[in-house]
This record gives sequence, C-alpha cells and structure tokens, in this order.
Amino acid sequence: MIRPALFIISFVLAACQGNNPYTASALPLPPAPVHSADGVDTSAYPAAPRDYGRYRSWAWRPGQRPPGTVEASSEQVQEAVAAGLDQIGLRPARGNQADVLVSADLRVERRVQRVYDDYGHYGGYGYPSAYPYGYHGRHYSGYGIGASVPLMRTYQVEALVLNIQLLDARDGQPVWQGSAVAATNSNRGQRADSLHDAVREALAGYPP
Repeated sequence: MIRPALFIISFVLAACQGNNPYTASALPLPPAPVHSADGVDTSAYPAAPRDYGRYRSWAWRPGQRPPGTVEASSEQVQEAVAAGLDQIGLRPARGNQADVLVSADLRVERRVQRVYDDYGHYGGYGYPSAYPYGYHGRHYSGYGIGASVPLMRTYQVEALVLNIQLLDARDGQPVWQGSAVAATNSNRGQRADSLHDAVREALAGYPP
C-alpha cells in the first residue's frame, strides 16, 4: 500500500513541474488626467450662496432701457422702477461702478376674464293677495320653490405686464427676477399709481 501511494505522489509532483500554458503579464497604467494635480474641479461642488448685502447700487443694462406703451411712456416706467429700487435699498450708481444691472419690460397682453353673476332665487307661488292670511285665518300659507342661478360671463381685457430683472454687474449672472400685472385705466394719475404698485409687487421679497 505504501508503494502505490508513493507512486501517485511522485506522478502528481512531476505533472506540476511541467510547462504552464498561462503566463503573467501586466498592462501599463493609463496616464493621469491633464491638470489633475494642478487644481480642483469646482463644477462638482454647489455654487456658493449669493451675498445680497454687497448689492448697493444699480444702473440700466447698456442699450436696454424700458420701452414705453400706449398706457405709460418710457420715462414713466423708468421713474417707477427707480422708485421701487430705492425702496429696496438700491441707489443709482455713479459712473460705471454699479453692483447690479437692471432691465425692465412693459407690454400689453390680452387676457380672458370670467365673472360669475348670481341673480338670487326665483320661483314660488301661493294664495292670492285677497287672502293675506290664507283660507284658514292664519299666517300666509303659500309655498314655493327657488334656486340660485349663477351665470358666467367671459370677456377679454387688456393688462399691462411688467417684468424686472437684476443681473450681477461682475459676472452677468441673474440676481433677481419678478413680474406683476398693472391695471389699465383711462385716468392718467390712476395709471401712474397702478404702475408703481406693479413695480412694488414685482420687487416684493427682495432680497430672498
């Protein structure tokens, strides 16, 4: 029994010493990305919060003063926007030292408005007026039915839509944007008040 076991072991060892068909090899590592050791990829990080406290002055975007409409001239729109910016702490810049650049747009839009009219109740009947207390000498015993009939009327109205945009003067990135609707009116004074109200509404919430 010992000889067969020794024979088998020697056969296995001889087989292990034969030629191995597999050879070890290694591929070279790929080159490192360009600039990988020079800096950090900032695009992978969220943008830093904007510091609204440093915005103190403003100027119109070059060549983009607000146009006028039939309801309000360009000068009226500029005056209303300037007053609104003053209320939120932005002052007109001196020279080319503005912190934010401002653009404003006023346009007329046609909008559909729906109005519901409720004409109250209708219907009902009872005894004739010759018997004010009914046939039995008691209170009026007439009766009736009634229902509310709301009617919807749809018509088009003209509205002034105001849009104001603030851009960072250094990088041109948007800082704030707001819009509002100004009511049209035939009275000149009321149109001016409506425009000022729209500017305040468009700039409401600044800074966020």
